[in-house]
Amino acid sequence: MQRITVRPNIALHMLIGLLALLALAACTAPVAPAEAPAGDQAEAAPAEGEITVSVVTPYMANATTKYVIDRFQEDGQAKGWNVPVTDTNADFNELVSRIEDAVTQQVDAIVLGMGDPAQMTKGLETAKEAGIPVFGLDAGVAPGVVLNITSDNGQLGQVTAQYLAEQLGGEGNVVMFTHDPHPGVRARAEAAAAEFANYPGITIIEKKHIEVPGPVDFARSLTQDLLTAYPNDGDIAGIWAGWDEPALGAVQAIEAAGRDGILVVGIDGTDFAKEEIAKGGPFVATVQQDFDAMAAQLADIIAAYLAGEPPAEEQITIPGILITAENVNQ
Repeated sequence: MQRITVRPNIALHMLIGLLALLALAACTAPVAPAEAPAGDQAEAAPAEGEITVSVVTPYMANATTKYVIDRFQEDGQAKGWNVPVTDTNADFNELVSRIEDAVTQQVDAIVLGMGDPAQMTKGLETAKEAGIPVFGLDAGVAPGVVLNITSDNGQLGQVTAQYLAEQLGGEGNVVMFTHDPHPGVRARAEAAAAEFANYPGITIIEKKHIEVPGPVDFARSLTQDLLTAYPNDGDIAGIWAGWDEPALGAVQAIEAAGRDGILVVGIDGTDFAKEEIAKGGPFVATVQQDFDAMAAQLADIIAAYLAGEPPAEEQITIPGILITAENVNQ
């Protein structure tokens, strides 16, 4: 057998190559993912004792709804609460689903932001079964709602109808813009119709439902059609709107058509309504709702309820202030 002699320098090169192969294998071997430290997991979880009050609404596109919900969210956050807000864009079927989602998330309380609880029975029943209290913010009273806080909607409708009737001298044809899915607006319209009935010379010639979202555009288009259907001066003397946005749409249509002698009233006391009233045009009155007081009082009521102090009544109503050209700049 032939003897093979390995020279020292060749042996050294082979050893170096072997070490290089071992190092490469170590670099390319899969590395098991590191587990997150227990401390990081604790930080990701909700803080112990944190209170979550979930707000669900179908009307966030409405300026006044957004205002009062924003105020409530701020008041709740000031108390250290987590206050998520969900808008369903006027979809009441989805609203029920969002209430059920809040129940699944085991929130501490649910607030209905201006939604009619009569259209959310299934969601309210789910919340009740889970022991989660539901409160109304300018919504309505119904089984499953602990308390509703709202303006005195009957008063809002009555005072605006009375003002319009008096400005018309107790005579003339009136159109009403309503939205029955909102219990507050429905109550305003009922009170306004009752007030108009006190004036034998006032005739309600049309009651029109205003769609949301987009009430300004909808009311403007609707008013254009009404002006065509009633083309003569005096055919329409006044338009009563259940809130300021459709009132604004009506004013825009009246001014675009160059029609005189039609007075418009709204409700909510929005900045744009006050600006229109100050101009001295068709928009002659609105009612200022105290949304700041509603939001603050509801936050306090919920805090007391969670502390074991349920409210003594199921509804709290707050009066509004009539705004006309006489006090709009005060």
